[in-house]
Amino acid sequence: MSKLTIITDRALELAEHAGSSIRHAVPHAGEWVKARTTIGAARTGAHATGQFIKRNPVAIAVAAAVVGAGIAAYVIYHNKRKQEAERLTLQGRAKQIGSRLAIARRQAKKERAISRH
Repeated sequence: MSKLTIITDRALELAEHAGSSIRHAVPHAGEWVKARTTIGAARTGAHATGQFIKRNPVAIAVAAAVVGAGIAAYVIYHNKRKQEAERLTLQGRAKQIGSRLAIARRQAKKERAISRH
């Protein structure tokens, strides 16, 4: 055996010993590595997003305008439904709109009451 082979084998043995020592000393090291990898990916994504914003400010402005228009449309729609519900209530023709779960519960309650008698 050459000296290079002996040194390489010894280095591998020391690395294996160090790895097993670390595994026993720090049982959550794998979780730390995973967390660090996740943080690194988030930082890389944030950096790429920053670069995109610097290079394409118009695209970001358009996207913000589209999102703003969507939110405004939702608010208008919600207010219109609310006003319609108030108008129907004032006219004495209120409609109760319940969720499917609430309707199913009421029906089950009625069926139990009927089956008891």
